[in-house]
Amino acid sequence: MVDAPLRETELYEPVKALLEGQGYEVKGEVGAADVVACRRGEDPVIVELKTGFSLSLFHQAIDRLSLSETVYVCVPRGSGRRFLKSLKSNKTLCRRLGLGLITVRLKDGMAEIHLDPAPYKPRQSKRKKARLLREFATRVGDPNTGGTTRKTLMTAYRQDALRCAGTLHHNGATKAAHVAASCGVARARQIMAANHYGWFDRVATGIYDLSPNGKRAIRDYADQLNALTDNG
Repeated sequence: MVDAPLRETELYEPVKALLEGQGYEVKGEVGAADVVACRRGEDPVIVELKTGFSLSLFHQAIDRLSLSETVYVCVPRGSGRRFLKSLKSNKTLCRRLGLGLITVRLKDGMAEIHLDPAPYKPRQSKRKKARLLREFATRVGDPNTGGTTRKTLMTAYRQDALRCAGTLHHNGATKAAHVAASCGVARARQIMAANHYGWFDRVATGIYDLSPNGKRAIRDYADQLNALTDNG
C-alpha cells in the first residue's frame, strides 16, 4: 500500500493550536499568507507552511516580511541524523533572513518553535578574517580557478610543501635545516615531519627524502613548481 502524499494542510491545526495557546486568534489562507495570527495591539504573526525545506518556502517567507516583521516557516519534523543536519543548517539560514522556524511532529501533532524572528546582526570573526588574509598574502600567484574542488586547491601550505619537495628532488636526501635554507621555507621541518600529503620519507634523524608519492607530485605539479621557482 502506497502512503498518501503529505499535504501542507496537515500542519495547519498543530500550528493553530500552538498560536492559540499563546493568546492569538488564528485564521488560515488570509490573502497570500498560509496562516495569520493576531493579538491585540501587535503586528500579525504569519506562518508559511511547506512539506519540506525549499527555496520556494524561503522566497514566500521573505515576501511576507513586507506585511509583518514576525514571519515563521513551518515544516514537518523528520527523524534521523539527516533531518537534524538539515534543521540546523536551515535554522542558521532563517536567523540570517530574520525568519522564525517551526516544526510539526505529525504522529502526535506537536508543534515546536525552534527559532523566533529577529533582526540579523552578523558578527565577524577576527581570527577567521586574519587567517583568510594571511593565506591570501602568503600564497604565490593565483594558482586556483574559482569553484575548484577543495581537495585540489593550491594553498600556501601546499606551495611550501612543494618547494620542499622540489629541493629534495634536486638534492636527494637532505637535512631539514638545509631544505629550509635552500627553498626559503622556514617551516620546512614541520611540513616534512607532518607529511600531510605523503610526499616525504624520514630516512634518518632530521633527514628527509622524497617518497614515491612525492616523486609523482613533482611530475603532477611541474608547472606550479616552475612558477614557484620563478617567483622565488
